Amino acid sequence: MPLKKSLLFLLVFISFSKINAQKFEMGKVSIAELEEKRHPTDTAAVAAVLFEKGKVDFSYNQNNGFVMITEVTARIKIYKKEGYDWATKAVQYYTGDVTNESVFFSEAVTYNLVNGKIEKTKLRSDGSFDEKVNEYWGRKKITMPNVKVGSVIEYKYLVKSARYDELTPWAFQSSIPVNFSEFTTHVPEYFVYNANFKGYISPKVSVEKRNKILNYAYRANFDPNGQANLTTTQEKLEFLETKTVYLAENLPAMKAEAFVNNIENYTASITHELSITKYPNQPYKTYSSSWKSVAKSIYDYDNFGLEIEKTGYFEDDLKAVTTGLGSTEEKISAIFNFVKTNIKWNNYYGYSCKDGVRKAYKDKTGNVAEINLMMTAMLRHAGLTANPVLVSTRSNGIALFPNRTAFNYVIAAVETPNGFVLLDASDKFSTPNILPFRALNWIGRLIRKDGTSVEVDLMPKVTSNDVVTMNYAIDATGLVSGKLRRQRTDYKAMLFRENIDDVKEDSYLEKLENDSHKIEIKEYSRTNEKELKLPITETFSYAGSDFSEIIGGKIYVNPMLFYTDNENPFKQENREYPIDYGYPFMDKYAINIQIPEGYKVETLPAPALLSMEDNLGSFKFITSSSGNTVQMSIMHQMNTPIISSEYYSMLKEFYQKMIEKQNEKIILTKI
Repeated sequence: MPLKKSLLFLLVFISFSKINAQKFEMGKVSIAELEEKRHPTDTAAVAAVLFEKGKVDFSYNQNNGFVMITEVTARIKIYKKEGYDWATKAVQYYTGDVTNESVFFSEAVTYNLVNGKIEKTKLRSDGSFDEKVNEYWGRKKITMPNVKVGSVIEYKYLVKSARYDELTPWAFQSSIPVNFSEFTTHVPEYFVYNANFKGYISPKVSVEKRNKILNYAYRANFDPNGQANLTTTQEKLEFLETKTVYLAENLPAMKAEAFVNNIENYTASITHELSITKYPNQPYKTYSSSWKSVAKSIYDYDNFGLEIEKTGYFEDDLKAVTTGLGSTEEKISAIFNFVKTNIKWNNYYGYSCKDGVRKAYKDKTGNVAEINLMMTAMLRHAGLTANPVLVSTRSNGIALFPNRTAFNYVIAAVETPNGFVLLDASDKFSTPNILPFRALNWIGRLIRKDGTSVEVDLMPKVTSNDVVTMNYAIDATGLVSGKLRRQRTDYKAMLFRENIDDVKEDSYLEKLENDSHKIEIKEYSRTNEKELKLPITETFSYAGSDFSEIIGGKIYVNPMLFYTDNENPFKQENREYPIDYGYPFMDKYAINIQIPEGYKVETLPAPALLSMEDNLGSFKFITSSSGNTVQMSIMHQMNTPIISSEYYSMLKEFYQKMIEKQNEKIILTKI
């Protein structure tokens, strides 16, 4: 299914109606809530949100102007020990500049039923923590005391922030059921926000406008005589306020399943981005309202577009790198490898430079923007048509709505007659058009210097292969021994290289043996580990006894050995979000089996061919035998990186049949 069409499945429609909100009061926990043994609609739930209410309001002071205040209250029921994690609540806050945020917890209480009476345990000081996440973010965390199966916990917290270009985001759904979720915003007339919804459940919405008065203390810097002013007066600010209430009830748990990009992409939630400011006696100021304006505003940032224009710091070095190179492909490869080799990623995301490309080049380390904007500048200097591409990483969510915070990453693209060549020099295992998996998030946006921009499909088109050749023999006791060759290409190779990076061979082989039904591995070798453009290959000899059974003198063999899939990854009855593999792939197995002397093949699994609709994928299972040799060719192929949820039932059935076929046994009997 085309990406644009798939994106539409994420959008929800708002219904405006009168809301009759229930009253949930902190401290009013009932005996019935404490006695409840399981959730009424989700008996498997380990916990549930009984209610959660958020409110965003604004205060005003002379020094900071408007300050956004978010108040959250919540009540959570614990049903099982596995739900104890819900007794810990963490709230991140920004510490990156003078507009530091602050978080305050209060009214944190655990409730238990003891001998028919409600027992309260308040949060102790040793249950509250303040952590530094990195130089930009801190985290306030509480761990509730005396939590047991059956407990109900409550807490309240406030977040104060002068960063109101976005209102506090709100998720109505969670990984546990949510009985009641309400989010209220009080927005002064000076601000206009775009409300962006995600998910498949639409909250009820009510809107009310009313007059508001804010009182604040004011002191002029100087009095009429030019002296420092120490007098404070009480002032008031009168304005029209828009109150909006979003309400959702009885929300099912969002259960992550195999091959989901980021479950938050599909969770019912709302964000608000500042669209217009209209202060008294000042012209309106508009912010990003389209992808075009988003892209242009980002390119115009000093720490973005101007950084690409800087070239003097690398020109001499680049000349040495590109001298004698003629083709576009040679130049791209040389510059890409030069940047990868000389500038190391410091593990910070972002599309803006923190310290600048010059310093990153000098220090040989930088964030994603410094590395890839530097590379963009070098590619341009070498005469190539190169531009930055804004990306939202998988962990950041899909960039559904035009806003400046939709993106958190940037790569480079070279325009060629055959299409874009996408490059990310921040990743040591990336190659041209093989981006890090974190960047494979549907669509990016290429920005040109003239302010124009275009969508760029980030999802791979080339199939990544994993080809296994196994030759093994079975003896009369059922012992299997043989040799194996495994070759991975493109994304299969890149992810394997990442997994083995800095892992000692002994540790890797020990894990491989344990994960492969306790086989014994000998004569292990690996080729092309550092040659990133070439397939990476493993070879080894192996032996194991966990792949066959002897029953009534017959040997029952599982022919795919340790590569047999035993469990369907798709377990839900229905699935509303897409299946995201990240890249198209083909897993192929060529198997040659020598059966023991004195035995013959009594039963051989029948050949099978499974094909999905619209050429989404296929499974081939081919078998043959001759004398004491059995040959098998098995292939599982998915032809698209993303499959719409409308195909889920078909895909689930496809996997079930494929797994059943893989688990069919070869039966050997004595001659």
